[in-house]
Amino acid sequence: MLRILHSLPRTHKFLLLPVATMVTVLGGHKLLTTYHQYSQPAMPADSVLVPLADDSAPGLPALADADAQREKTPIATAIGEASRLLDAGQGAFSLRGLPLDKLKATEVIDLDVVQTASADAVETPRATPTERLAPADTAALDEGAQHMAVVIGTLAGNMTVSEPEATPVADATSYEDYGIDRFDEVSFLPLELEAQKPYVPRWQTHIVNAGETFAVMAQNKLGLGYSEVLTLLDKLPDAEMLTRWRAGQRFDYRVDENGRLLTLKMMKNTRSGVLVTRQQEDLEVTAIEREGKPVQRLYAGSVSGSFARSAQATGLDSGAVTELTRLLEKKFDFRRDSRRGDAFQVLVESDMIDDEPLDSRVLAVKYQGQRMDLTLVRNADNNRFYTPDGHSLDPAFARYPFEGSYRLSSNFNPNRHHPVTGRTSPHNGTDFAMPIGTPVTAPAGGRVERVVKHYAAGRYIVIRHDNGYRTRYLHLSKPLVKKGQRVEMGERIALSGNTGRSTGPHLHYEVHVNNAPVNAMKVKLPENTRLHGDSLVAFQQQARPMIAALESGDTGTVSVAAYRPEANAQNDN
Repeated sequence: MLRILHSLPRTHKFLLLPVATMVTVLGGHKLLTTYHQYSQPAMPADSVLVPLADDSAPGLPALADADAQREKTPIATAIGEASRLLDAGQGAFSLRGLPLDKLKATEVIDLDVVQTASADAVETPRATPTERLAPADTAALDEGAQHMAVVIGTLAGNMTVSEPEATPVADATSYEDYGIDRFDEVSFLPLELEAQKPYVPRWQTHIVNAGETFAVMAQNKLGLGYSEVLTLLDKLPDAEMLTRWRAGQRFDYRVDENGRLLTLKMMKNTRSGVLVTRQQEDLEVTAIEREGKPVQRLYAGSVSGSFARSAQATGLDSGAVTELTRLLEKKFDFRRDSRRGDAFQVLVESDMIDDEPLDSRVLAVKYQGQRMDLTLVRNADNNRFYTPDGHSLDPAFARYPFEGSYRLSSNFNPNRHHPVTGRTSPHNGTDFAMPIGTPVTAPAGGRVERVVKHYAAGRYIVIRHDNGYRTRYLHLSKPLVKKGQRVEMGERIALSGNTGRSTGPHLHYEVHVNNAPVNAMKVKLPENTRLHGDSLVAFQQQARPMIAALESGDTGTVSVAAYRPEANAQNDN
């Protein structure tokens, strides 16, 4: 501000003095305060700030004499005098022609005398008012500049506040209700009740991390000791649920206030899982089995390439495709009998849990081909498939004593050259190359005659069937039945192996008719069974809506009940 005032003519400077004073009072920015007792040499004029002495009183000092220094002029009076001089300057008087004894200290201001912003701390004789108006020829700070600096510094330093004894203070009060009178009424009962609430265990979820083991996690998070972990694993129906984890698996649990396990729930899949609960000091294991809502869906397609891939292209899951393939293989050979363009429809039922289809099972299938036309429906009474007229697809005697397909490594040959001894010796059975531990199933119902271990045949089993046929199974790794035990078609009787005199893992299978070995792959087997009487009538009533659903062509989700004759009759009405 000093620089702006310094650049203006003398009269303009005087006219702007009230404005400059007011700007200073309102918080003018970066004002210069100079006083010769506190000035510091060689400091820039726009950055030197020299406060007044601690014993200075508020107000504007005068420059008349030493006694006058003790008198203070109020700011309002100084502004009023400046306004009066402004009016006088516009009339008959001029600023230079005004008698000095009529001027107050705040009126005698000439910023042209400010040549530098520094002053000597050496005391000098005080100049008269006339000398103060003379131009400054030296670098020493003029008395007028000192006065101006004192005025501006006083205002900028917030030293114009009236003294307490000089200015009356208005009565003060407060209208804000702070509720002090209600402090004693605050109740801490809710906090006390909260602290007295019994501990309520909450369900928490743990997500398995890579490399994490149940034993370590159970001790760290579930408060289980090592012996409790071993006991728990022994009680589980499938211990691998907790011992063979995969990163990302999860389970829910609750602990008591001491961090000990109360409940643990882990699902093996969407349907099944286990629930572990603490009963005093013991852990009880309960199996979880969720029931789903049965939903039927119709799939349709045609053969293009392999049947399995063609069936999968319709949207069937792998489980349904496998079941369908094994079902039709009992009637014909896909490689030999299927042709491109053969059409098929498949009715599948699944259990829907959390919008996820589980345990898909084939209810009915219709295959229309160049070499075969076949319709099969599942019988709910025995879970077997029959043609619409009641003929069973399952033969009374299965051709193969296992599920799946395995390579035939050695045929039935009465004149075969023995690979170990080098002599010609009959091979009375059929060999199938298969991994050790492959399940072996009974081809028909019967009773176990022998379970023996032989140096050449290894572990082997003999079964006499109801129709008089006898079967033998050699080189087994483990028998699953005992002598005298009754077995049914499709029941597991042993695991294949490589015991005895053998060149590799395989199953040696023999069929004897009238106590003589025959070629199991070519012998005529007993005819299929057939439903009769009430069993046939009940089956046909079950099959009718499913056959109607197959022939409708309504692919997608369907309701078998809608194809019942009773439902159609109600719709017609």
